[in-house]
Amino acid sequence: MIKNNTVVGISYTLKNSDGEELDSAGAGDPLQYLHGVGQIVPGLEKALEGLLIGSTKDVVVPPAEGYGEHVPQLKIKTEMSMFPKDVEVKIGMEFTADLGDGKHQNFKVEKIEGNEVFIDGNHPLAGETLHFAIEVLSIREATEEELQHGHAHGPGGHHH
Repeated sequence: MIKNNTVVGISYTLKNSDGEELDSAGAGDPLQYLHGVGQIVPGLEKALEGLLIGSTKDVVVPPAEGYGEHVPQLKIKTEMSMFPKDVEVKIGMEFTADLGDGKHQNFKVEKIEGNEVFIDGNHPLAGETLHFAIEVLSIREATEEELQHGHAHGPGGHHH
């Protein structure tokens, strides 16, 4: 049964509200994650709690339990001079900015007009309702090392 501190393997298809497929993991290469540590979006993790191997489930995750709402204040216009001189700034480039107080935010360059650079710190799926179709393929107790590291190891998991 899926519970905290178990390593879970799932196959899934993720679609948006328009039915467009956004992501998937098949049975041949399932997603492996450590349950209960926030490795997957909260709404999906809650919905999987208590399921057994072989269970299938359709899960609808609202933005608040997925990648959050779209935050207009994270769309920012900045100047090219704000970037290190040795960095070639391009559309689609992703970077992490230090916001101070130990806080960091991921941003993506959306547009460049002259010396103005338009960046967005929203997750690409922010504001989206997520539609998952999942099948539980495996469940096992996490190893002590996985618990210490906070993620699954081995096939489909993280390798050191």
